[in-house]
Amino acid sequence: MYEGIKTETIEFFATAPKGIPPLLVEELKTFGAKGVKETLAGASFRGDLETAYRACLWSRLANRVLMPIAGITARDPDELYMGVKSIPWEDHLVPDGSLSVGFTSTRSKITHTHYGALKVKDAIVDRFSEKYGRRPSVALRNPDIRIHVYLFRNKATVSLDLSGESLHLRGYREVGLKAPLKENLAAAVLIRAGWLEVVRSGGGLIDPMCGSGTLPIEAALMAADAAPGRLRRYFGFFKWKGHREETWKKLMQEAEERAAAGMKKLPLIIGYDSDRESIKAALANLEKADFKGVIHFEKRELAELKPHPAMKSQPGLVVVNPPYGERMGDRKTIGELYESIGQRLKDHFQGWKASVLISKMDPGKRIGIRARKLHTFYNGAIECRLLSFNIEPEQYLYPDQKPPPRPTGLILNPSTRPEIEMFVNRIRKNLKRLKKRLKKENIQCYRLYDRDLPEYAVAIDRYEDFLHVQEYKAPRGVDPRKAEERLNDILVKLQEILEIPKDQVFLKVRSHQRGVRQYARLGSERVFHPVREGGLTFLVNFVDYLDTGLFLDHRTTRRIISEMVRGKSFLNLFAYTGTATVYAAKGGAKSTVSVDASETYLDWARRNLALNGYAENRHTLVKADCLSWMDNEKRKYDVIYLDTPTFSNSKKLKRDFEVQRDHVELIQGAIRLLGRDGVLIFANNFRRFRIDSGALSHLKIEDVTRETLPFDFYRSPGIHHCWEIMK
Repeated sequence: MYEGIKTETIEFFATAPKGIPPLLVEELKTFGAKGVKETLAGASFRGDLETAYRACLWSRLANRVLMPIAGITARDPDELYMGVKSIPWEDHLVPDGSLSVGFTSTRSKITHTHYGALKVKDAIVDRFSEKYGRRPSVALRNPDIRIHVYLFRNKATVSLDLSGESLHLRGYREVGLKAPLKENLAAAVLIRAGWLEVVRSGGGLIDPMCGSGTLPIEAALMAADAAPGRLRRYFGFFKWKGHREETWKKLMQEAEERAAAGMKKLPLIIGYDSDRESIKAALANLEKADFKGVIHFEKRELAELKPHPAMKSQPGLVVVNPPYGERMGDRKTIGELYESIGQRLKDHFQGWKASVLISKMDPGKRIGIRARKLHTFYNGAIECRLLSFNIEPEQYLYPDQKPPPRPTGLILNPSTRPEIEMFVNRIRKNLKRLKKRLKKENIQCYRLYDRDLPEYAVAIDRYEDFLHVQEYKAPRGVDPRKAEERLNDILVKLQEILEIPKDQVFLKVRSHQRGVRQYARLGSERVFHPVREGGLTFLVNFVDYLDTGLFLDHRTTRRIISEMVRGKSFLNLFAYTGTATVYAAKGGAKSTVSVDASETYLDWARRNLALNGYAENRHTLVKADCLSWMDNEKRKYDVIYLDTPTFSNSKKLKRDFEVQRDHVELIQGAIRLLGRDGVLIFANNFRRFRIDSGALSHLKIEDVTRETLPFDFYRSPGIHHCWEIMK
């Protein structure tokens, strides 16, 4: 049933696209928000209504500002209906008003979001009908109140959407062209590009492929200190019964005064585009944004790009969002475009800064300048990289200003055997099957192939632009010499199909290992490569160890941990390289402790945390034998992750360990450290493992192996086991 959220200050949540929440956290603090915490989908914060109004009016980065008003249990549609109906909606809406409902669900029994939204709507209107004999109507555009329900693990958070419609809609877009850049993404790009620093130094801005003018207009809003929501005619609180009109009027008056003052000191901002219709749209948007005569738009080819004469005294910023390879559909064309951009920058913009937003798949090196910073964003479903440059000769990748030809790939044996086509067809089939899901979920590291064909006994994992190929012992009946020849063919064909050069393909031979050998060091090159997963960055090593440092089959498990740890304490036992700890930090854990016997892995974990901006003051790393450490630990933890090795007889441990033999003692030790209502996630990769339910009958044990198996591992259902265990 309904439990109102009773706090002295109000809790809010601001949503934002992936890649933007770290910037959003800092922005919210400037509005006076307290207790700001970053999450995967945005940031939570506390404050009064004025703080929330200020966020709606001034946020350049948020999509929505939500105000939770209730938390209810909803294990089925009837319980959802009764819980929502018990909320005093008459405190928020007049009986003849209008409403709309948004509904999302994660790991809950109600999975059909449209049905969930209908049950919420029915509960609200039925309450009004029974109480007043009248009922509110549903309005898809500009409702009096917009309601958002987020259902997670059968617990629903019911919120009022104070923004009404997405805050990226500033109110100035007159004409939208194909694949426009959203306004809040444009603002994030400008922040990461260092635009305000350029403004303070007296520099201007040029966008040579401005489209409908989003980047120049957002740059002007920022430079003029103009509130991005100043031109909007609708917010979700305007007809809410709790609205404070005087507070809003005060904020609007302040915004008008700041914009008037800022307009007097705007730098020169220019947008060029080769398309006449784009410039026409940009001029229309410019007029609606109240910047007519301030920003200069002009039809001009990229080949004519050079600084405006008025800009020659002070270097500025070139920022460009060129068409992506996904949109152009021609990899050769996009590479040539980048070469052209790089050439114009080197020829005419020395001393300037530049930032180029490219697709993850695009060949950014073709620009020919070494990026000083790289940031990841998402333009809709397309993952993008923002490359930022200092345009100085010492940063040029190719002194002769011509990029080298793209590597054609390793040719181990040009005369591949005819049967390799069977493998080629399977790889192409897998790519086609995975492509849509990978794009939708923004996944860069995944399993492409896992012994799909007995003749080709390899597992192939893609880590962004690297391939990790693991050769298994050939099945009985396959000639080992024949298997070696086929492996040669595989390496040749993989480079052809995936366009990955030979120095980015790594081969390992995998066999069943016991004890310390399973983690034995293979090399000592200590070359680490950053790769991305779930909006985070992790270091992987393809040479020195059998495993890379990022277990791809636990990708879903890490995401689940991130979703359940907000505001909770987290313990990671057998922490390895700390990837689950980084996810917990991202999810808003109030503290984490990671325990491992290896100083090498703890240092790796420390680097992974630092790479994502998480300081050690809230994230403790402990070098210890986990079994002995648990015996002496006194603290309690809300969430514990226990992903055990199958065997271990390392000298670092006081005793050997075997998961099948020792798991009961291990689980009981972890449960002792579990706080009230805490959850233990127990996992291992021993294919023949069987949990001893009888010895653990006093615990609530739920097998979540299927839920934690990523879709790209569907051919390997036994690759790991996973349980959620509670007292």
